[in-house]
Amino acid sequence: MSVYRRTNASAAAALVAALLLSSCGSADNAAADLGAKKEGTAPNGVKINLTPDQNRISTPKVDAIAALLPDEVRRRGTLRVAASVGTVPPLGFYATDDKTVIGTEADLAYLIGNVLGLKVEIDPASWENVFVGLDSGKYDAAFTNVTVTEARKEKYDFATYRLDILGFEAKKGGSWKVTGPADVAGHTIGVSSGTNQEKLLLAWSEQDVKNGLKPVDVKYYQNSSDYYLALGSGRIEAWLGPNPGTAFHAAQTGETEVIGTYSGAGDSVLGKIAATTKKDNGLVKALNAAINEAIKNGTYAQVLKRWGLDNEAVPTSEINPPGLPKSNS
Repeated sequence: MSVYRRTNASAAAALVAALLLSSCGSADNAAADLGAKKEGTAPNGVKINLTPDQNRISTPKVDAIAALLPDEVRRRGTLRVAASVGTVPPLGFYATDDKTVIGTEADLAYLIGNVLGLKVEIDPASWENVFVGLDSGKYDAAFTNVTVTEARKEKYDFATYRLDILGFEAKKGGSWKVTGPADVAGHTIGVSSGTNQEKLLLAWSEQDVKNGLKPVDVKYYQNSSDYYLALGSGRIEAWLGPNPGTAFHAAQTGETEVIGTYSGAGDSVLGKIAATTKKDNGLVKALNAAINEAIKNGTYAQVLKRWGLDNEAVPTSEINPPGLPKSNS
């Protein structure tokens, strides 16, 4: 799961940090040129709307599925959703007004709210506060690129909605490809702390050392403006993050490329992203049924295509499937 942070820069600067990578000059200089940018292009060629006027895909309420909701949520009429929002499209980020939350995760949350007949209230939160809020009951659910893990399943229930694929992003034109641990030995790679990609990278580094290879030189960054400047200046050789963000960035700049992808749950299980809710609060069955309704009626596929994530679709939503093993989580 990637950790997102909102920067204090303007919307233009934030978008530039995500959409541009330049080995010379600064993001602030580029901001002057792209401040009015209102759309990007996904890796599949689809144009992505970056403005507050989203015209989100919607679907009708299904009474039989809404009946699965816990009484408290049904009476309240709202679905309180936590979203860890940062500057990297297409998952969760701010529109050009620097306040409207947009992206794949928001669209899916609103779509599920449609099926359940609930008004969706999205509350941006830091990564750690997403789980604090779930624990306290402040949030009903999180739609924020959370990977299913065996450790998390002890505290939370999951209804899957997307595959978890990680991507290694490097400067374009090199011969380096990443398919496994040996390929990262001795390289300097950036990652966000407290994420599954960090755990994967550290596990690979440990495996390299045991096999007589050099460890990975791991560098930590939380903001896209920081890690992309580090990549552009050569302070890191690659960035490891959720593949939707790395692939989107590479498509915008033309200066980087994804040199390898890997399951977010490692080689033992297929990684899956899921709607997350406090364990045994009675909400997961309704979320699961709502996601499956959206899959069945085609609106789920429309949302993923809108953001260029067709290749991460799941055929059906599962409740609490096998996740990242405890030994690696």
